[in-house]
Amino acid sequence: MADKSQLTLQRIYGGDEFKSQKGKFRWFNDAQYTALEDPKSGDKGQDIVVYNATTGERTVLVSASELIPASQEKPIKIEDYAFSRNSALALIYTNSKRVWRKNSRGDYWLLDRTSGKLRQVGVDAAPGSMMFAKISPDGSKLAFVRERQIFVEDLLTQQINCLTPTSSATIVNGTADWVNEEELGIRDGFRWSPCGDAIAYWQFDVDGVDQYPLVNNTKALYPEVTWLPYPKVGQTNSACRIGVVCLATKRTVWLQLPGDPRQHYVASLTWHDEQLFLQQLNRHQNVKRVFSANRRTGEVEEIAIDRDDAWIEADEKISLIGNRHVALLSESTGWRKLHLFDRDGSTQVIAPGNFDVIEPVHLCEKQSQFYFLASPENATQRYLYRAALDGTAAERITPKAFNGVNLYEVSPDGNWAFHTYSSFDEPTKTTLVSLPKHDTARKLITNQRLRRKIGRLDRQPTEFLRIAAEGVEFDGWFIKPPRFDPQKKYPLVIYVYGEPGDTTVVDRWNGKSYLWHLMLAQQGCFVVSIDNRGTRVPRGRDWRKSIYGKIGVLPPQDQAAALRQLLKDHPYLDANRVAIWGWSGGGSMSLNAIFKYPELYGTAIAIASVPNQRYYDTIYQERYMGLPAENVDGFREGSPINFVENLKGNLLIIHGTGDDNCHYQTFEMLMDELIRHDKDFSMMAYPNGTHAIREGKNTTAHLRRLMTRYLLDHLRPDERYSENK
Repeated sequence: MADKSQLTLQRIYGGDEFKSQKGKFRWFNDAQYTALEDPKSGDKGQDIVVYNATTGERTVLVSASELIPASQEKPIKIEDYAFSRNSALALIYTNSKRVWRKNSRGDYWLLDRTSGKLRQVGVDAAPGSMMFAKISPDGSKLAFVRERQIFVEDLLTQQINCLTPTSSATIVNGTADWVNEEELGIRDGFRWSPCGDAIAYWQFDVDGVDQYPLVNNTKALYPEVTWLPYPKVGQTNSACRIGVVCLATKRTVWLQLPGDPRQHYVASLTWHDEQLFLQQLNRHQNVKRVFSANRRTGEVEEIAIDRDDAWIEADEKISLIGNRHVALLSESTGWRKLHLFDRDGSTQVIAPGNFDVIEPVHLCEKQSQFYFLASPENATQRYLYRAALDGTAAERITPKAFNGVNLYEVSPDGNWAFHTYSSFDEPTKTTLVSLPKHDTARKLITNQRLRRKIGRLDRQPTEFLRIAAEGVEFDGWFIKPPRFDPQKKYPLVIYVYGEPGDTTVVDRWNGKSYLWHLMLAQQGCFVVSIDNRGTRVPRGRDWRKSIYGKIGVLPPQDQAAALRQLLKDHPYLDANRVAIWGWSGGGSMSLNAIFKYPELYGTAIAIASVPNQRYYDTIYQERYMGLPAENVDGFREGSPINFVENLKGNLLIIHGTGDDNCHYQTFEMLMDELIRHDKDFSMMAYPNGTHAIREGKNTTAHLRRLMTRYLLDHLRPDERYSENK
């Protein structure tokens, strides 16, 4: 009988033994929320049900039996859904296909809940070709994107019209090119006007943007090549502009934004009443301007501006308070805060104090309150806070019992929230709570089965620690071997990311990533992760932006300093058996570590890395490094490919050949440079693998087995189990 206390690769990646239950709850109105549930009748498919937040009363809004097309026997698979404003129409998204990172192209079906009639919309084209379908505010029309154009279907006559006709193959309407979608998050690139008579939308012209080939060598007799417009640092961007098309005339009015459209980005677009508001960033992304726009003339007025010596993050949404104030996140005080920008140029800070707003949660002008995530005392945790809009001090809402990461989705009126809680060693659970008292109304997800399985595993509690090195304190976590003996010597595995886009040292449940690291600990390895300066942690502007222009330079220095101190403070760690691994930016960090500090790191695994920063995209790399012509030394010193000659240890590099993000080109360039310097290394290429390297049967299991064997073969822990051989 298998030992349930011990983890194996088969248990982690071979099935659903450790699958976490995830809720699909969303707010329907101020006091009701919806969810997808299996029919109680035992029928196939799923029901869309609605719950009363106060009473818990359950009502089926759309039953699975109503979603069976006339020509089929099974209900439509619900991948997403939306309702018209009066709830009479239900829009169902299904049959999705992947476009870059997201499954954003598919089919849409419309259910008239009054008549029970179900029909597919946008049927004048090939199946699976529609994107971002949205019902108009009055429920009479449906807008969607297809083949880079915006269409509108009259839901009464079923007549479909193109609002943005063009014969140009380089024009993209209503969605985004690759770099704006990936790095600015622009996907559904159009917005209905509040009265439904017009649509505001992004238009990108990719003419002049150099293209990168994605080559599929396994699909047919000859390779299939897909050309991707991809602007690399310092190269030509798409031209971006914003239009407002009138449904009656099909005429587009273009907003008269200042500056070269190839040297600026439009990061958000919001209607307030019948006026448009948008956010523009310059190419360096260190100046953020907010404009109001006249939808009929295209004239714009600058109403707020924010600047930074390094970079500025774009706001997901523009919020207005009264007639004069724009609510924007700013780091001008040294901390990430919500500011109310007045049209006269003055600002007011909401929730003052020496701490960061990690994430806005809910801004309610009617109640004059702002809910947000923060953790003033511990950068590894997340709690809900509330502040009044008058600038008074904030109060913590999350009870003290919830030490870890707390996430919230607040109801439109601010009186309820879905509260999702987890910690590093404890899977997630979700409850419905009332605000601001945080009283529990009902449990929604408990993951009790998973919690019992995790509780039976042989493990020690994960330890969080502060590492003081060279005048800087770094946050980190430690997973010890279950049978830890301080008299022994243990190999060390370091998991790293290290770039401004994310953080690894957070007290939250990480699913299979945690289980894989725990498996290494069960086999006699210490596992640690450290957040260097520049990572996205709530420790102030200076912490995050100290790496401006120095990605690949300062972060590896910090990691090396923290490692030296870690080895000094913990003599049971074997300095001769240290490995580092990471993915994407973490892959680049792993390369920099083993190339620049060969005396510290004996083994490295770099997955989906960027060996040369000059080959990454404009928006991400220029945001943190500036333009390459202005920072020649920074781009050279931060790119690990320039330090290959220092390699002494064991290196495994892994990449997907279909990676549209961090290109396979740079992987081959790294191999070429390693060979040129006569360096031994191991490599694995996954055919057609994207940046996630999860496409194809057994890919994830194969990848993790490769990583596990490589680490254990080179680190030689004392307690290696045969199950993973």
